[in-house]
Amino acid sequence: MKIKFWGARGSIPVSGKNYIKYGGCTTCVEIRSRKDELIIVDAGSGIRLLGKELLKNSHTNFNMLFTHSHWDHVLGFPFFAPIYNKKTRIKIMGCSFSSDPVREIIAKTMQPPGFPVKFEEIEARFEFGSLCETGCSSGGMKVLPIELSHPNNGLGYKFTEGGRSFAFLTDNELGFIHPGGKTPAEYEAFSRGADLLVHDADYTPEEYPRRKTWGHSTWEQALDLALKAQVGALGLFHHNQDRYDREVDKIVAECSRRARRAGSRLKCFAVKEGQEVKL
Repeated sequence: MKIKFWGARGSIPVSGKNYIKYGGCTTCVEIRSRKDELIIVDAGSGIRLLGKELLKNSHTNFNMLFTHSHWDHVLGFPFFAPIYNKKTRIKIMGCSFSSDPVREIIAKTMQPPGFPVKFEEIEARFEFGSLCETGCSSGGMKVLPIELSHPNNGLGYKFTEGGRSFAFLTDNELGFIHPGGKTPAEYEAFSRGADLLVHDADYTPEEYPRRKTWGHSTWEQALDLALKAQVGALGLFHHNQDRYDREVDKIVAECSRRARRAGSRLKCFAVKEGQEVKL
C-alpha cells in the first residue's frame, strides 16, 4: 500500500513563508494498492496537483471516498483536471454523513454563480455506489468505514492490505461525542494495531477548552488514542490554519517526548503536504 498526502491543512487553504514545511492545501489523500488500484479520499485544495499528476501519467480509472461534506474537503473538486477528460472513469462510494446523495455533494461545488461549469457539463463518467458498514474491497485492499465525531457527521476509514493497515480519522473530536459519533474506546478498537494512524490534531490542549464541540481534537488526545491502540506510527493531521511550521515542530517534539516517557516505540510526526508513506 502506498499513501501520498496532497493536503494536510484544516479549515481553509493558507500560503506564505510560515507554511512551507507542512504545506497549506486542505485534505486530499492518494492511496494505491499493490495492483495500482487508486483510491482518493477527499477533494480539498490538494486535489488540484494530484489531478495534474494523474493526467501526466494517463491514469483515467479510480475510486473516490469522502470523509464529509464540509467546504475544506470538497472545494478542490471543480479544479480536479481529470473530470474534464472524457476518458476518465470515477467510482464514488456513497456515505452516511449527509442527507444528500454523494452526487449532490460534489455537484453543489459547481453550482452557478459559484463556478462557471456545471457538474452536468463535465466529460468524465461517474459511477455512484454504496458503502455499507461492512466496507468494501478495491484491488485487494479492504476499506472499512467508521462514523466520526464531528458536526454534521462524517466517516473515517481503515485501509488494509497484505496484513498492513492505515487508519485515517480526520475531523474527529475525541473530547466530545457528536450525534452519530463514537466513543474514544470505539475509535481505539477501530485503530488497534494499525501500522499508521493519521488523526485530527487541530488544537493544542490550551486552545481546546474554548473550541470544544467544534469537531476537532488536540494533538494530546490523538497521542493518547495512538498509545492505547498500540499503533506503529501517529501522523498528526488537519493542521490549524494559523499554526506556523515552527509551532508544528514543537508539537511533534513534545509528542515524541511523551511517547518515549510512556515507554512506547511509537513514531510521532506531523503530516507534510507531498509526503509519501509505504506500508
